[in-house]
Amino acid sequence: MLAAVLGIGIGVSLAAQTAINSQLRKFTVSPFLASMISFIVAAVFLAITTIISGSPLGLSLNLFSSQPIWIWFGGFCGVIGLTTNILLFPKLGSVQTSVMPILGMVVMGMLIDHFGWFNSMEHSFGINRIFGVFLVLLGVFLAVVVQEVMSRRHSFVTTKENKVNQWPWRFVGIGAGMLMSIQAAINGQLGIVLNSPFQAAFVSFFIGSITLIIVVGLKERSYGNIKEPIKQSAPWWVWIGGIIGGLYVLINVYLVGQIGTGQTVVIALFGQIAGSLLVQQFGLLKSVKNRIVPIQILGLIIMLGGVILIKLF
Repeated sequence: MLAAVLGIGIGVSLAAQTAINSQLRKFTVSPFLASMISFIVAAVFLAITTIISGSPLGLSLNLFSSQPIWIWFGGFCGVIGLTTNILLFPKLGSVQTSVMPILGMVVMGMLIDHFGWFNSMEHSFGINRIFGVFLVLLGVFLAVVVQEVMSRRHSFVTTKENKVNQWPWRFVGIGAGMLMSIQAAINGQLGIVLNSPFQAAFVSFFIGSITLIIVVGLKERSYGNIKEPIKQSAPWWVWIGGIIGGLYVLINVYLVGQIGTGQTVVIALFGQIAGSLLVQQFGLLKSVKNRIVPIQILGLIIMLGGVILIKLF
């Protein structure tokens, strides 16, 4: 029960982080710079929590020779997944940019559980878990896709060429979602190796921060806009997206070690979609207000049924 509450809680918090970071991007202009700020804030926050927990910030040199190289790639996976979503939006639109990574996350999470990849605990596929995954994906379709498609049906215009060209981007989106599940599995294993979810989360965000600093330097060639939120008197809460992201990864590390990657991904996903609908319903954090409709509630209920099946079996 505690794992389910934590998983849903971090999913809801991730929805809030998305709304917060979208506001930060309005001030920095560059989504890459906004992501860099978020990662750096998270790294500083996790450094403080790691010290308070009694874990060291530094790593033993023996770890680099005794552990597989992939154990350090969690931060890279997170950055690639985030950057890919930024690139997908103008290619696929909001609906497919949401759904394709979700599909990749659920499928890869279940595969990691079934085969025990990245030294994860094994949870073999059974008919109940397969049906649970089907219910989760059906719930996602009802909660995310149907309403958006219906609202845009009359204005949606596309060409045959665009339809053909979208398929490579759809696969890229699925791949980005798979990387997010891989990140969760890697960070969970890193937490076990370091015997500290705090230190593992810090290492992941530190690597991600360095990566984004390099990306912004190469792409934007300037860090000047980092001052814009202060110059324009942005609300104080635009800076806390990184703290929420840090807590998300920290609890993810803990949950993967307790219930496995697949269950962690699915439970957090339910919380994320539920949180996103709440943010839209009330227009929280200056987001666009969009009322929840009955079919979206039905989608959440179906998703919850799928989560319960996966959790129990």
